[in-house]
Amino acid sequence: MSITRRPNRLHHTAYVTKDLEATRAFYEDVIGLPLIATWTEADELFGKLRTYCHVFFELADGSCLAFFQFVDADDQAEFGPDIPYSPFIHIALHVDQDTQADMEARIAAAGIVEPQTYVLEHGYCRSVYVTDPNGMILEFTYDAPQALDPALDAARRASAHADLKRWLAGDHSNNNHFRTAA
Repeated sequence: MSITRRPNRLHHTAYVTKDLEATRAFYEDVIGLPLIATWTEADELFGKLRTYCHVFFELADGSCLAFFQFVDADDQAEFGPDIPYSPFIHIALHVDQDTQADMEARIAAAGIVEPQTYVLEHGYCRSVYVTDPNGMILEFTYDAPQALDPALDAARRASAHADLKRWLAGDHSNNNHFRTAA
């Protein structure tokens, strides 16, 4: 199947927060994403009138991270924000090497330390992780230049289905040749 039309980029990703001001301070003051819209609304949603605030923090490409906070405690409890902690539940944002270094410096200057922040060297990329005031993990990823080689990219794309099929069939051998298995 060949799909020729696909989404252009992330428009926004949305989460629920318990504290919009702590969320604003983290994303705007520490991470550097400007608050570009605040919508205060009351809508009939899922069978009930719900009053909430919806804010958007802009990324460089125009996409956004968005957060909701509800007035009613029952709505807050029904829709979040208690995100179960897992390092595998996160949002990853692409950055260049200088921006990643700047993010690390800003996170450190804000006094955010382990375990709320950590670095993983994946081989094909380097990732800086930080946990926001809502318990959501945010990843800033810098792709390793050697992993961006067009021939390697073409080979990775060509083998993606076969690699998945192999893994699903029980062959769990490592195919990340940029680093050795732990």
